[in-house]
Amino acid sequence: MAPIFEYFVVCGLGPEIRTLDGNKGYHGVGVLYLPSMLDQYPPENHTLYPPPPPQLPTCVLPAGVEIFSTGFDVNDPSSSPRSYPIVLTEGDGSKIYVSCIAFRDPVSEDIAEAYRIPPNSFADKCICLVSRSPSFTVIRNTLEELFALCFSSDGSSKPLWDVIAHLVSNVPLPTPGRDRVLFAIENCLLSVDPPPKNGLPHVDISFQPLVQCLDVDNLIELFTAVLLERRILLRSNKYSLLTIVSEAICHLIYPFRWQHVYIPSLFFSGVDYIDAPTPYMMGLHSGVDTSYLVMDGVVVVDLEYNRISTSEEIPPIPEPEFSSLRMDILKLLHPKVVGIDQIKTSPAGSSEQWAIPCNQPWGEEQDLQLRLIFLRFFASILGGYRNFIEDSAAQAFNNQAFLKKRSRSTHQPPDAMVGFFFLIALAFSDFVSQFLDTHGFLDFLERAGSLEESDSNLLDKLQDAIGRGQNPMSILPSSATEPEIVTISDPNGGESRSGAKYIYDRFPSNIRTEEQEEKRKQILAAASGAFEYIKNAPSSPSVQVGKEALSPMERAAERERMVLDIKVKLQGLWLRLLKLGATDDPLSSFEYGTILALIESDAEGIGGSGFVECISEHIHTGWQCQLTDEQFIAVKELLKTAIILATSRNDMSTVRDALEVSAEMYRKDNNNVPDFVQRHLMSLSIWEELRFWEGFFDYLMERSSDKSANYAAQVTSQLILVASHMAGLGISDTDAWYMIETISEKNNIGYKQLIQLRGFLTHIQQLRVGYWGVSSVKAPSISSMGLSSPRPKDGTDENQQPAEASVVGRSWVQSMFSRDSSRVNSFARVRKWTSDGASDSSAAGQKKLQTNVRVLRGHNGAVTALHCVTRREVWDLVGDREDAGFFISGSTDCMVKIWDPSIRGSELRATLEGHKRTVRAISSDRGKVVSGSDDQTVIVWDKQTTQLLEELKGHEAQVSCVRMLSGERVLTAAHDGTVKMWDVRTDTCVATVGRCSSAVLCMEYDDSTGILAAAGRDAVANVWDIRAGKQMHKLSGHTKWIRRSVRMVGDTLITGSDDWTARVWSVSRGTCDAVLACHAGPILCVEYSAADRGIITGSTDGLLRFWEHDEGGVKCLRNDTIHSASILSINAGEHWLGVGAADNSMSLFNRPQDRLGGVAGSGSKLPGWQLYRTPQKMVAMVRCVASDLERKRICSGGRNGVLRLWEATINI
Repeated sequence: MAPIFEYFVVCGLGPEIRTLDGNKGYHGVGVLYLPSMLDQYPPENHTLYPPPPPQLPTCVLPAGVEIFSTGFDVNDPSSSPRSYPIVLTEGDGSKIYVSCIAFRDPVSEDIAEAYRIPPNSFADKCICLVSRSPSFTVIRNTLEELFALCFSSDGSSKPLWDVIAHLVSNVPLPTPGRDRVLFAIENCLLSVDPPPKNGLPHVDISFQPLVQCLDVDNLIELFTAVLLERRILLRSNKYSLLTIVSEAICHLIYPFRWQHVYIPSLFFSGVDYIDAPTPYMMGLHSGVDTSYLVMDGVVVVDLEYNRISTSEEIPPIPEPEFSSLRMDILKLLHPKVVGIDQIKTSPAGSSEQWAIPCNQPWGEEQDLQLRLIFLRFFASILGGYRNFIEDSAAQAFNNQAFLKKRSRSTHQPPDAMVGFFFLIALAFSDFVSQFLDTHGFLDFLERAGSLEESDSNLLDKLQDAIGRGQNPMSILPSSATEPEIVTISDPNGGESRSGAKYIYDRFPSNIRTEEQEEKRKQILAAASGAFEYIKNAPSSPSVQVGKEALSPMERAAERERMVLDIKVKLQGLWLRLLKLGATDDPLSSFEYGTILALIESDAEGIGGSGFVECISEHIHTGWQCQLTDEQFIAVKELLKTAIILATSRNDMSTVRDALEVSAEMYRKDNNNVPDFVQRHLMSLSIWEELRFWEGFFDYLMERSSDKSANYAAQVTSQLILVASHMAGLGISDTDAWYMIETISEKNNIGYKQLIQLRGFLTHIQQLRVGYWGVSSVKAPSISSMGLSSPRPKDGTDENQQPAEASVVGRSWVQSMFSRDSSRVNSFARVRKWTSDGASDSSAAGQKKLQTNVRVLRGHNGAVTALHCVTRREVWDLVGDREDAGFFISGSTDCMVKIWDPSIRGSELRATLEGHKRTVRAISSDRGKVVSGSDDQTVIVWDKQTTQLLEELKGHEAQVSCVRMLSGERVLTAAHDGTVKMWDVRTDTCVATVGRCSSAVLCMEYDDSTGILAAAGRDAVANVWDIRAGKQMHKLSGHTKWIRRSVRMVGDTLITGSDDWTARVWSVSRGTCDAVLACHAGPILCVEYSAADRGIITGSTDGLLRFWEHDEGGVKCLRNDTIHSASILSINAGEHWLGVGAADNSMSLFNRPQDRLGGVAGSGSKLPGWQLYRTPQKMVAMVRCVASDLERKRICSGGRNGVLRLWEATINI
């Protein structure tokens, strides 16, 4: 016989003290600390039972552990011990039942000494009995007897832990319907009654608290919300009430089962879980503040005040079932009121089939009657449901036929289906149609199909009994036989030989092993040593104590809690991200930044996989998947990041799931045609991996539900799905067919299926090419050295699109049957995962010189601003200054740091402190550094002494741009729409030189002419002549923000916008000379090459496009696809071009010179740019990039606060 008690556990303040926020050490009274598992029986090394759930300490002490100066006080009710049950749910859906007693117990002397806790302090402690049986009464009674025995003035005859060991090891679970187990604790006799056999599921709670807290209408509304699987939050100031009501409502929906998250008592620090979009049932103490949560659609049930509130309407139960259910409950609760008009004696021959006991106190009989009332409701509303199960093996249910049958059962003539009767039918359809789609109903169908379940299906038995006019009580098994008594005796019980009694002033600790004792001493010694060290050296960095001392169970609990916390936070952030409006900047929003940080900061990929999972779950809830332009940009970038990081971890399941959700989400373009997210992921190199598509096909085959279909037909149907994804990504026809044909050959399908596949692939490729054109995005090949091979003609010429499109439809039959090597070799760049790939020997044109990448650490937050000190900024008559080539960075840690790359190992030159919020912009000149921040201030620093010279205040919003000018002047722009000029010497604002209608995000200034250009959220480029004191032009044409991409050289102004276009303007005329519209995403940076009037643009699509002026305007000469993420920076010099992207990839281009010093190919322009070198890629996400072309350096600032400096040491 299995034991009824699985574990006895003690939780409380452990040797390693941490606050709920994760801060280690003692921080005084009034602070809540994380609970730990202190003792358990059986011990940790016991192998008979699985270990207790790692989250148990957090759940049994949901508020955490508090330290008090006093223990139990009869005059203080809050200090009294509390007894309450909790229920935990494991991954397989099985439940663990725990009875708890929480009380104040003295803090252990060794812990108090190590952490300098005041003597005679008390802390929360909780003792628990853990069971797999829902026998709440016996578990609670046993635990309370143990607690009373511990603190009894008479003492116990045996050590307390010996009593506990006997109970856990020897008390069995009774055989259902047969045994009753008797056992004793000292002089108290306890019994375990047998659970029923083949009746209603065993429940050892009273339903009275449920009907006392909620009136009949609210009870039915809660029941309906649970049945329709809404998000349900119970609130009460009593833990016991939360658990009892949760369990009661779960038993009232029998024969259905709750299939989703079930946490009857949510720990306080998990309150963010309430924003999860998936169905759940949670209980939360009413003392926890939830006012800052969104809680859209959450059904909040206040058990103290009998209130239910929700922002979404709950469909009502239709008539006549609603009235019948309500009346039956009223008869049970208030029999005298309901039957006040009835005579005492019924007419002869009548019999009350549904007997309701009157004038009896609430007990087990009333509990049973209440459960039967709800079971009768299901028997009525699902009458004849078995007739609509079409496939007994798959348990397919015909919802529509069932609804039609039900509507006919109302016996209403067709002309009467208006007005009231129509509303009745509509209500029924709405409620039942939602119910038939729930997980609970599908689970019931699966269980009803098994023989064991069908034999004990009380719903079917009740429907049969009602149909035959029998008493519904007849479906329950008879309990006429008396159970057999099983007595559990303790052979070592009774008085001890010496007659001694064991009396305790606190709950005793179990005997520890030598290893456990040594480990405890090490933790406390480390804590004590750290305390002394911190006390004696307050300026030293804090010491982390006891990190290695966590037990495997504690580490597992911490990881499980972290995983759940990340996933729930992602779900809430995802819902808020979908609420971004047209005026919001998606890539600067809190939601986007937080999701991105969760994806990037986790090495195990929980953030990335969790983000993709929450999108998938949202789609399955019925979301239509349409995004606005702003949401589209954010989602696309987040998915790119998740896929890149998952690929680096070889986490193909996340890549696969991301591919599937990207094929669902879309926005409408200007022609009202759906533009799917998937199309914008085509630059990622993972799609060219044959092994990925082979794994994806295997996954589709395993997932296929049609196991009985012909194998060749099944393979063909799954390959059609694979081909759809390939076309959606923009993989070329040749490459896609090569991979599909390879998979087909491995699965031995015939030519008939091959022809079908080839025809389908050609059709969808033609559809894609017809609207979007031939994809020009291809991932770079990887050389054996890990460097990107130079491919000057990597992009596809726009003029070749029609020709290539026509070839696709003309030659597919010939290409399918041809087996020549040319077709196979055309896909030689498809790499196997078993090797890194090999590059062509033509890479000899790339100089094989060593590169140098350094990691600069110093910031404690994301790097948000990066500036390179150029020779032009610091040049004077003496010559070059030593600070030319310095990099200056700003961060969310509010600090500005100056880096000297010439000193290896000691690059950090200075740290400038003064800002109170994130630093957004940096500039410098010969002697000063100027920085702008979200704190609305501009600070000027002395570059040599690092002293703060001036703090310029006047902007009314965060500062976005700063520029140091000649003559001790500073030009600044901010989100308040103003551009101001300051005199550093007098610390005053000389003038507000420009005003925009919205936030200014970027600006350019020509110090030689006094022309200023600024742009931002109003999508207008404003041009002023500062020296003349007038505005020259308002350049309108863009339809979205001009974010950071504005460049002015001479009379030419270039702007890049979130509307996916760049525009070339004449400053003097104020006219638009050209619109550059070939990117597939917002343009984040533009650059102008004055020598040949060339233009380079970079976008979130990862493309680098090169443009030149032609007789007919401006045309795109070529694309480069070296980068697979957003291009953040382009910096062009006379002979060098530096590029940096958001995935931390960098590239350096060179324009070769002839021997006479001229530019090679004088007749050509930008095509002369050749890829010179890219560093070995390191996975990281960056926010800003700066280039020092004179020294061939590119520096990136990461979201983790790390700078990565790449120096290409090359000789020309």
